[in-house]
Amino acid sequence: MASLSKTTTEQYSYIKNCMASTFASTIPIVDLSKPDAKTLIVNACEEFGFFKVINHGVPMEAISQLETEALKFFSLPLNEKEKAGHPNPFGYGSKRIGPNGDVGWVEYLLLNKNQEHDFTLNGKNHEKFRCLLNSYMCSVKKMACDILELMAEGLKIQQKNAFSKLLRDKESDSIFRVNHYPACPEVAVNGQNMIGFGEHTDPQIISLLRSNNTSGLQIYLRDGSWISVPPDHNSFFINVGDSLQVMTNGRFRSVRHRVLANGFKSRLSMIYFGGPPLSEKIAPLPSLMKGKESLYKEFTWFEYKNSTYGSRLADNRLGHFERIAAS
Repeated sequence: MASLSKTTTEQYSYIKNCMASTFASTIPIVDLSKPDAKTLIVNACEEFGFFKVINHGVPMEAISQLETEALKFFSLPLNEKEKAGHPNPFGYGSKRIGPNGDVGWVEYLLLNKNQEHDFTLNGKNHEKFRCLLNSYMCSVKKMACDILELMAEGLKIQQKNAFSKLLRDKESDSIFRVNHYPACPEVAVNGQNMIGFGEHTDPQIISLLRSNNTSGLQIYLRDGSWISVPPDHNSFFINVGDSLQVMTNGRFRSVRHRVLANGFKSRLSMIYFGGPPLSEKIAPLPSLMKGKESLYKEFTWFEYKNSTYGSRLADNRLGHFERIAAS
């Protein structure tokens, strides 16, 4: 993938050069071991829809081992990687993101929590990768539930598990994704940068992301500017998803984000997307309404997922469910 021809790369999207800009120092940091974590989480979700967590409890050794095995997979010849199956919806994908024409400088593995992950890395390492992946997913899911419970406490919701119960449900529709962005020399062409993964919001409740120490991730602020997120392989970054925005009646905002290709180093990211059961009804929590009208029509997670299949990455997928838009 790193040897794409010029003809191939012309289909990619470019933006004005912004890699020279300094990294943002305003990204909220939450220490999960501190008593003020719940307050800081709420503040970060209201202002940014995004924050970094430290002291998260996921062993770094396990993270490093999984990252090593993932890189072994992405270093295989294309025909070997394709044995994982096409991402329909789960498997290996390259360049094409979804069915509606979005393209990025990325290859990826898309997996769900119930999948056997029956793809070949190479001989004896196959079982090792599967065990590391399952262990990692369990650890990150626990962290997601802990964060959601702190969030509920910070919002003074009586039911501490108001959000987390949806992830703990055995039918929860959670997804795990591993993205690999090869180094891309073309990023300097005409003073522009190539899009690795186009701007979008995550549809689920919450997303937990970590990456190696390569830059590229950017988030969109309410003032209309994009800021670069300093890479930190020891920490996790948390995104508010569309579903959580609805459940808080817009108090928390689903953060729009993107990834730019790096011209010198490859980037590997691993993301856990915490989603509710398909039959779960998504609507603002009554305890957060306080006499306010709902901004959204009630819908099931299945209905929302189904509506996204015809959308592009940058589309406002919640627009179909906003009461103002529907009136």
